[in-house]
Formats: sequence, C-alpha cells, structure tokens
Amino acid sequence: MWNKVQETVSYLKENGFTTPDYGIILGSGLGKLVDIIDIEKKIDYKDIPNFPVSTVAGHSGKLIFGTIGAKKVICLQGRFHYYEGWSIQQTVFPVRVMKFLGVQNLIVSNASGGVNANFSVGDIMLITDHINMMPEHPLHGKNDERFGPRFVDMHDAYDKSMLAKMEKIAAAENVKVHKGVYMALQGPTFETPAEYGMVRALGADCVGMSTVPEVIAAKHMGMTCFGVSVITDLGVEGIVEAVSHEEVQKAAKSAEKILSKLVAKFIVE
Repeated sequence: MWNKVQETVSYLKENGFTTPDYGIILGSGLGKLVDIIDIEKKIDYKDIPNFPVSTVAGHSGKLIFGTIGAKKVICLQGRFHYYEGWSIQQTVFPVRVMKFLGVQNLIVSNASGGVNANFSVGDIMLITDHINMMPEHPLHGKNDERFGPRFVDMHDAYDKSMLAKMEKIAAAENVKVHKGVYMALQGPTFETPAEYGMVRALGADCVGMSTVPEVIAAKHMGMTCFGVSVITDLGVEGIVEAVSHEEVQKAAKSAEKILSKLVAKFIVE
C-alpha cells in the first residue's frame, strides 16, 4: 500500500496536483460544487496509476484540482464503495493519496436514508458522529506506522469547529440544517423496515453505504474531517416507502445547489 500510494502521489505531482488545502469527496448532493471550482487539472481515474474505477451510475470518475476563492482543492468526482467489489483498503486509497499530496482537511458528502422523525427528503444533515457497521475495517491487518498509529482515537472523528462554522454559514444563508449520527452498512440493498428500525434503535439518525471507511483512514493519518449527508429517502417509524437508486439521485440533486453553495462558502471563509 505504501509503495502504491507514493507512486500515485508522484504521478499526480508531476501532473500539477500540488499542495491542496482541502480534499473533497463529491458524493451525492455535492456534484454542483464542480461548477464553482476554477479547475486547473482534471484526470480520469482510469489514467491514474493504482486508482480503482468507479462503477456506480452518477459517479463520473475524475480527479479534479483547482481553486475555490484562494483555497486549492482536490476533489474525487465519484467515490469507491465496498459493495462494488473493491477491498476496503481500495475504497480508502484516494484518501491516503490526498494526505500525501498535502491535504490536512477532508470534506465528505453522501446520500442517506433518514430515520429521524424530524427529517424530510432533501434535508441536509451535518454529521456529528458515526456508527461503523461495515463488515470490514480499513485498518484491519498489519499496521504501517508510516500512515499512522495502530490504535486510532475516534472521539473527534468529525471536527467540532468545522461543524460550528458550517452551522453559522447555514444560518447566515437562511438554510435549515440538522445535526446527527450516520450509520454505515455494507449495501448495496436499501434497508428493510426492520433494518431501519435497527438503525433507529442503535442511535443513528440516518444510514448509508459509504463515508465511514474514508473518515477512519483520514483519522488514522491525522486529518481533520467534516461530513454532510443529504436525506434522500425515509425510514422513520410508520413511514418506509419503496426506493430506487434513481429516486435517491433525484432527491440528492434537489439539494445540490444549496449544499454546494454552503460548502464553497465554508472553504472560502
């Protein structure tokens, strides 16, 4: 893993990907951020040494480098999921590459099913914490101290100062945001009514199929993380409706413009 990360980092540096201030994983709900970035470089995943290639509809598969205001950003336009068949280490490979390109601050977004009765489809939830229910762990196996310590402190997985800043920005823009706990399950099936009930009982506010492995890898390397979910379907008690990937994408797109504006302002400030 170390050698592959260094090989990829060297290739990207040679191609103009230099010292970003922020790394951003453009999950569902944050796609419009690309329209705000002053793009300097763009490379298809298939052309990057050691990179997986996204297989999910709506995840285009490009690495983007540019600026938002005076800040340099590197963005994954399309992430990798465990359910696609990648190993859990492959899903977090881009986060490790970001770190060794110089990224200290990571922003992650996702689509999720809301189980909090106060949520509606299209709502934005700032992630305060997570519950990891994935069947594999990105730090499983022999630890490489060059990446980080064997045992990682996760009490502040989602940075409180970043959360406070985004809350302030959302209030100034008159955008309602929730705060809550995100649970990660393997997927790719959407949850059954009983599983939604389990998510509620275990103390989460929403559930999805990504993000948590990325944040774990980031914290392993000492990065600071901020996460946000777009609520794209509901599994609240008494209301569990049929859902499809197309419906999830449609709901995420309804929040894209607002969320992208918030994140852009967050980075600038």
